[in-house]
Parts: sequence; C-alpha cells; structure tokens
Amino acid sequence: MRYDLLREVLTLLESFETSNHNDSYPLSGDGFMQWIIDTKSDSISSNIEWEGKANGRSVESVISTLLVHMNKYAKNYSKSAIHESQFSTQDEFIYLITLNSFGAMSKTELIRRNKMDKPTGMQIINRLIKCGWTIQIDSTKDKRSKILEITEEGKTYLNHKMDDIRKATKIVTADLTEKEKLELARLLSKMDKFHQKIYNQNISQEELLKLAYENYTIANKHN
Repeated sequence: MRYDLLREVLTLLESFETSNHNDSYPLSGDGFMQWIIDTKSDSISSNIEWEGKANGRSVESVISTLLVHMNKYAKNYSKSAIHESQFSTQDEFIYLITLNSFGAMSKTELIRRNKMDKPTGMQIINRLIKCGWTIQIDSTKDKRSKILEITEEGKTYLNHKMDDIRKATKIVTADLTEKEKLELARLLSKMDKFHQKIYNQNISQEELLKLAYENYTIANKHN
C-alpha cells in the first residue's frame, strides 16, 4: 500500500472538514471532490494575468468585456452563415429555432425567451409571418388569444440553413476541449439563472441597476 498517498488523502480530508465548517459542500465523496477542484482552481486563478490587472482592473471588468467580444464574434459568424439567404438577421433564425424546439407559443413568450424588447421582437415576428415561416393560430387554452407556430415552409428553410448555422455555433467555442466546454456551459448557466430571476421581474430601467446590484451583493455574501 502507498502509505504516503494515504497520508496525503487523510491530510486533505482533515483540511476539507476544517474549511467546510459552514457546510458549503456536502459531506460526501462528491462534496470532497468538488472542494478539491475548487481549491485547485483558486490556486491557479491567483496566477492568471489580464490586461490592466496591474493598474487595478477587476476580473469582473475583464469578464464583462470578453462576453461583449464573444457576442460580437458570434454575430459575425451568424451573419456569414446567413449570407445570401432570405434571413435578414440572425434573430430571425433564432426565433424559428425557438419555435421549432419548444413548440407554439405566444408572441410575448417568444420575445421574452430571446431577451428582446417588444418593438424589436414584433418586427422580427411580423417578418417571419410575411415570409410564410410562421403563422398565428388560435390558442387551445384561450380561444381569444393567438399563438405562433412554425410552418412546414419555415422548417424546410431553417433545415436548409442549419448546416451553416451549426458551423457558426461550433466556431464560437474556439479551441476549448470538451471538458472546458462543459465547465463553461456550467458557469454560464449559473450566471444565466441569476440574471433570469431579475429579468423576470420586469424592473424599470431607472431601478434595474440598483435592484440588480442589491441581488448581486446578497448572492456574493455567501461566496
């Protein structure tokens, strides 16, 4: 038996129990492994450098800027994917993908799923209807209401361009390994969950920053 390894594991377990006094991690094998991963990540992250760090630029600033950059890169690839097609913008095929994936829904739900303001969303929907890619049908829940449904023509045209759209989607993840992609997806999902709760409250623009920052402060007290 490798007693040196056993002693190292026991030392780690002791450190785990000592540092986990507030039960941040479950007292299980999975909790222990996650603690090791996070501890190692903390050690690595302290050595990460970024532009402006020496001058006091925060990691939040870097992340925010990089997310904006990623969005711009993704839009450029999407524009290339629909070049010389009948799609005017990437939002049109995103709306069609949403309807194709999740089924018929109201205009409001479709717009909110794609995090858009109502006037812009309605312009996209009207364009999809005009092209014959979506239709309005009576709601089965409320006959007074109309819901949107993707048409067979819409499905056909979407499928016609899906190969290029998938290529554009794959390019965005660059040269990340499969493990890195899964970790990034986990982190982005965590961020999305936080922001979705705020988004669902329909807070006015003048109050949004204040209330969102309050939520941020409360959430980070536990980190």
